[in-house]
Amino acid sequence: MLASAQAPLADALLVLTETAVKVAGLIARSPLTGGAEVVSGEENASGDAPKALDLRAQDLYVDALRGTAIAGLASEEADGVVDLGSGDFVMAIDPIDGSSNIDINAPIGTIFSILPRLRALPGGTAATLEASLLQPGTEQLAAGFVLFGPSTLLILTIGDGTDIYVLADGEFLRTHRSIRIPEEAREYAVNASNARHWDSGMAAYVADLVAGEIGPRGQDFNMRWLASLVAEAYRILLRGGIYLYPADRRPAYARGRLRLVYEANPISFLIEQAGGLATDGVDRILDLRPVELHEKTPFVFGSRGKVERVRRYLVDPPTMHEESPLFGRRTLLRSS
Repeated sequence: MLASAQAPLADALLVLTETAVKVAGLIARSPLTGGAEVVSGEENASGDAPKALDLRAQDLYVDALRGTAIAGLASEEADGVVDLGSGDFVMAIDPIDGSSNIDINAPIGTIFSILPRLRALPGGTAATLEASLLQPGTEQLAAGFVLFGPSTLLILTIGDGTDIYVLADGEFLRTHRSIRIPEEAREYAVNASNARHWDSGMAAYVADLVAGEIGPRGQDFNMRWLASLVAEAYRILLRGGIYLYPADRRPAYARGRLRLVYEANPISFLIEQAGGLATDGVDRILDLRPVELHEKTPFVFGSRGKVERVRRYLVDPPTMHEESPLFGRRTLLRSS
């Protein structure tokens, strides 16, 4: 499964996947064990109140990865880097993505990213574990997510395509090798309840999708929104389309909502290895250099042509002619 990876990295990934099987068991039992309950008095580094399952999964991954080649781990549920000992790699992880879905039995997952451990910074200064985790996404050695749904799936890249595995009889079996994202899907994922907060370019892009056949795009689109990044990413890998989580005018969302280091970077690596594109709306996610572990970013990913179209809307928002009656329901004219 991981023959092309270095042996210590492969071993760490195997430990991670074995632990994910245990997390799947925790999730299955969570209605009996209170996994969906908010932990009173707790707040994670992003300002969210964690669920009991978030913290249980975090502890499982930390304990399992001690003694592997992972020297340090950064997580949504920890303020700083957890020192795991010696090793040549560092890992960023979101132990339970989509935890708001736990109590309704909707898809959730674990997202992870592995980077090389830096030994020194430019100038010869010794590098901290945090500095290793703040490398651009282009430096990732491996990334993936485990999707806990009707099936437990592993979506993985080690920089040589994106593969998909299904958990069956206690082991992950590959179902897709080097999957490619379809280009022409007519699905988009966005939380439309935030539309009143978007800037003009994003509002115009989504409005043109909503207008469908009678709008400037000349075709109908379907909207999806699962409130689970891993589930949205998996659908796009299989069916194509686009995911949009833009920045907006609310103070807490001025730089988006998703975390660059342990959400956007690993998903972007997977998407690009499958032929797609991932940006903050304008700039490529993997080229961004994080300045702190819990930095947020706007996030747009999916079929390459669709993501590039969003960039054009944001850089050069459509003029008012897009909303002209000439392009409404009864017109014979339509923009290209």
